[in-house]
Amino acid sequence: MKKFTLIIGMIVTMLFLAACKNKGKNTGDVDQKPTTPEVTATPTAEPTDNTKEEPKTLLTIADYFPFKEDAEYVYEGEGNEYASYVVYTDYINEDSIQLRKNDGGTELVKVLKYEKGELTQVLSREEAYYRENLIGKTEGEAEILLKEPLKQGTEWTIPGNHKRYISNVAVDITTPSGDYEALEVTTEAEGGKMVDYYAPGVGLVKTVFNGTDYQVTSTLSKINANTPFKQTIAIYYPTVEEVIRVENKEISFRTNDITKIKLEEAVKDIKNENDRPLISTNTRINSLYLSKDNIVNVDFSKELITEMNAGAGYEALILQSITNTLGDYYGAKEVYITIDGNPYESGHILMKKGETFKVNYDKVKK
Repeated sequence: MKKFTLIIGMIVTMLFLAACKNKGKNTGDVDQKPTTPEVTATPTAEPTDNTKEEPKTLLTIADYFPFKEDAEYVYEGEGNEYASYVVYTDYINEDSIQLRKNDGGTELVKVLKYEKGELTQVLSREEAYYRENLIGKTEGEAEILLKEPLKQGTEWTIPGNHKRYISNVAVDITTPSGDYEALEVTTEAEGGKMVDYYAPGVGLVKTVFNGTDYQVTSTLSKINANTPFKQTIAIYYPTVEEVIRVENKEISFRTNDITKIKLEEAVKDIKNENDRPLISTNTRINSLYLSKDNIVNVDFSKELITEMNAGAGYEALILQSITNTLGDYYGAKEVYITIDGNPYESGHILMKKGETFKVNYDKVKK
């Protein structure tokens, strides 16, 4: 009996231990050795639109060099007599701008083109005192002024094998025209280093040239909006005394004004009763330009001859007055006059193809 009772007790004990073991597996018993869970990499959830920080957008050349009509940029300078200058806008089309710079000593015309992420100077002409649309033409070696992407480190080479690069994108610049956070562009050359600063919505606001022992700065002083470019032009008129009288007239040019039309209007505007008209009211200037050989080419409509109503003497004075007016304006000594594309021919004067009239002041009244 005792033996049977012992066996029953052993069975109960075994069943109890088994139950406890199963309970530990199911509940994580404190006596059970903890196991380290396997770590699984999971993607980080994207933040919501309310918390996501938008990346800073790179500005383009169009932001840093806007094409503005009828704008006069005035720069004050230090370091030499030509550091101060004024810039006007002559012409603008979709991708190009023609600017006129007057530093008190000369007038420089340059054409800039914005294409394929680059602002390139494609033409530069000194001593350009006349106004002519040069957009579409090229002269000399092209020079890249700005190159995208507009971020620090962007670098390129300009004529003369000089290095130009964006040295900073957020420089605080103070000028009389305002305070700007500017793009800094550095040019390294043998004679020194030049740094240009461009501000969004404005353009060039400052230039600093550091030579070996001197510095020249040009700083934007003010921008005069809705301001035309004004020129004083000498217009020569034949008079009833059979001499030529010169009159200085101021002409205002808005951006994209056509020079031949403005000159046509000016010469027709006669205020002195002793002056004879250069051209009749119905006469039109078909074309007007300065050729590469420095000869003014002007083509009139047929009314120049059919409505002239002048004898041989006055016709010669009229043609000489036209020649002097256009020659002076373009700084040329010869003028090639044609009528609807053909050499000048009237009842008194017959010109050969390519034959020019020469500037002459012998008949000009002193």
